[in-house]
Amino acid sequence: MSIENNIQLIKRFVAFINTANEKLAEELISTDAKFYVPGQPEPMHGPGGYLSIIGMMRSGFSDIQWSLEDKVVEENKVAARFIMRGTHNGIFFGVPPTGKTITVQAINFYRFSNGQIVEEYGQPDMLGLLQQIGAIPQV
Repeated sequence: MSIENNIQLIKRFVAFINTANEKLAEELISTDAKFYVPGQPEPMHGPGGYLSIIGMMRSGFSDIQWSLEDKVVEENKVAARFIMRGTHNGIFFGVPPTGKTITVQAINFYRFSNGQIVEEYGQPDMLGLLQQIGAIPQV
């Protein structure tokens, strides 16, 4: 894939994660894709796995939105920096809703094949997120 195609793919992927649109998931994510999530011993798999990740985030932050702030693009890889914003209005990691808003950065690395995402290593700032909702004291 060309660099321009990869840029368009990552932009469409942001539209997917902000809507959790199942049709976009099927289009953009390979059924063989692996998603490595911090704190999970095994990767999540395929479109359903990514929809589960989004579902987990939306269970605690129903209005969560991701914005793509920076990207570095190569032949079949993209490094992306996101900012996640939302309101803590549901239980998240056992923490009851606080009504607090969050602004959290994430750095993710993607690998593409045949116009689809086949691998992601996600690194959200979970410490910062948990501090913002009062689950962990600020240092």
